[in-house]
Amino acid sequence: MTATIPPTKTIAARAVQASKIYGTGDTAVHALDAIDVEFPSAEYTAIMGPSGSGKSTLLHCVAGLDSLTSGHVYLGDIDLSTLSDKDLTRVRRDRVGFVFQTFNLIPTLTAIENITLPIALAGSKPDQAWLDRIVDTVRLRDRLSHRPSELSGGQQQRVAVARALVTRPEIIFADEPTGNLDSRASAEILGFMQRAVQEFGQTIVMVTHDPISASYANRVVFLADGRIVDELRDPSADAVLGKMRKLGGE
Repeated sequence: MTATIPPTKTIAARAVQASKIYGTGDTAVHALDAIDVEFPSAEYTAIMGPSGSGKSTLLHCVAGLDSLTSGHVYLGDIDLSTLSDKDLTRVRRDRVGFVFQTFNLIPTLTAIENITLPIALAGSKPDQAWLDRIVDTVRLRDRLSHRPSELSGGQQQRVAVARALVTRPEIIFADEPTGNLDSRASAEILGFMQRAVQEFGQTIVMVTHDPISASYANRVVFLADGRIVDELRDPSADAVLGKMRKLGGE
């Protein structure tokens, strides 16, 4: 199955005949099997599938964190397979945001220093009005001087989300972003990301195993055995759960 979107939408990222094979010969594992998928701008897409279906591999390859065995990945009009390591690093820094299950904060930096780290690494200065808006959106104003060890898990992930948003990336990739959080903190993070799409026009692609998390998205793409097998727009948690049960769950 080819996952497509209406032609009037611009495309933030896409994979064309994307294949990823680990190993060789009889032990070869086809993590991705000739996938075609598009991720539209200003939309929130969730990627789901049973364990081992290839969802994290797809996310990492589209994000430029891993390379394909064959096929192509495009961020906007840039074919990632044509880039040198240096240019790929620059594209990830300038055009992409990341949120992971582990918060990946620098323990010796304060919350505000962690948030603005991508800008500092690029040798730039933050847009103060935008930074203020992000900080207020994730409700961290009173925690900016605290280090990660002084923050709850939910607060640390809010710092990570703010860090991903601060450079105004063209697309944010989130890999199980609420996997280490309780249900209340999860709902906060998912709500923040949903508002970033609705209010800021952000584009988010998220891997999750949780139907409730997926219900925050505009669209869910389902993988099984390295292939896209279904798609659901305007998902409810119950509808996602029903699809997952047909695929064999997690």
